[in-house]
Amino acid sequence: MSGGQLLSGKNMKNIVIALLLASASLSAQTQGPEKGTLVIVGGNMQDPAILKRFIDLAGGPDAPIVIVPTAGEADDYDQYYSGLKQWRENGATNLTVVHTRDRKVADTEAFVKPIRGARGVFFAGGRQWRLADSYLGTLTHKALADVLGRGGVIGGSSAGASILTSFMVRGDTKSNEKMIGDHTVGLGFLKNAAVDQHLLRRNRQFDMLEVIDKHPELLGIGLDEDTAIVVTGDQFDVIGRSYAVIYSQTPVAGSSGRFFFMGAGDRFDMKTRKATRQATERRPLEGVRPPGR
Repeated sequence: MSGGQLLSGKNMKNIVIALLLASASLSAQTQGPEKGTLVIVGGNMQDPAILKRFIDLAGGPDAPIVIVPTAGEADDYDQYYSGLKQWRENGATNLTVVHTRDRKVADTEAFVKPIRGARGVFFAGGRQWRLADSYLGTLTHKALADVLGRGGVIGGSSAGASILTSFMVRGDTKSNEKMIGDHTVGLGFLKNAAVDQHLLRRNRQFDMLEVIDKHPELLGIGLDEDTAIVVTGDQFDVIGRSYAVIYSQTPVAGSSGRFFFMGAGDRFDMKTRKATRQATERRPLEGVRPPGR
């Protein structure tokens, strides 16, 4: 056998492996946690309905809830963190702030103790790469998964929304305008998906297209401010005051466009990639087709 033939054989094997990997990637299922719930917010969370929904899912006003402000600018946060105010105003009474920028600390039982007792954990906004640097792959990460495993709720707003997915957008340490940056791995509680935030308010409605063009296996979800999705298993409902936007390489609800808008009360099935309007009887949402179609 000649060297050229041997090289050709190796190339063919590599091509086959690449095709198999691509096929597996394309068929990857977007899904939420098997147990528990995610509440993913597009930033500027003001609607009391969102906070009260999270509190209810955690078990009510007295349920133990952990707030994680690590995405923020400050190096230190304590139990006087100003972000607790809106939670208290909406009825939460059992709040604990958990924060570190030291992965070694995040990998200790002492640090995760409040999370082990929590029924809800919520990540505040800032820069999502700070959350990734502090918590990915640590004991904290495992303890968060355990919150869901015992039927609890995990949520986040803005940066705290994007960190919850398997593919993290705007994770570049130099610029939050870069969709695919130097940090792209999130906590993975919403698998095979990417979530962007501040969507319409910051004119970001086209930005997710870059991500799903390069990673067609992903479901892209854009959330405007004061809007959230509540994820249980393969489905999510939209709540809040604006819109959630779906980006997919496959048609959604009959639409042949690149993205699809959903409002409060609408539901999306991530397995079938179908959207429905909430009503006495759920009915499919009709897609908006380009002119001339």
